[in-house]
Amino acid sequence: MGFSSAVAMCALLLCLAGHAALRVDAADPEEIRDFAPPSPGTALDGNYFTSTRLRNSKVEQKGTFANVTAVNVNFFPALSGLGVSNALLVYPPGGVNVPHTHPRGIETLFIIESTLEVGLIDTTAPSFQVSPYVIKALSAPQQS
Repeated sequence: MGFSSAVAMCALLLCLAGHAALRVDAADPEEIRDFAPPSPGTALDGNYFTSTRLRNSKVEQKGTFANVTAVNVNFFPALSGLGVSNALLVYPPGGVNVPHTHPRGIETLFIIESTLEVGLIDTTAPSFQVSPYVIKALSAPQQS
């Protein structure tokens, strides 16, 4: 093994070490657990698995923005660790829900009465335009 072989071997080892140092792992951190056990001493009865927050909700239509009643882990402890929350939104006529995001989440809409126009913001478009392909008018089902 001559001098050139030793230099070649060192160069190869440096390349491998450099490649190992530049290795990138691309993955989302695991933010959602399957289940979060309740605190010790918590009664696992119907109250733990039931939320009554929406039972006596009042339909108030004031102002321009939606009236929101949230049902999250603070009001429904069984949701702990699932990354799930619910909300009742009551929109006044001509009301607006300001643009917002749901990182790592989704939004499901159930229309009870009237029509709601929804759209998605295309973040890949210049100046974050509303995509004309996803604007929809959602209507409540017709009573038969």
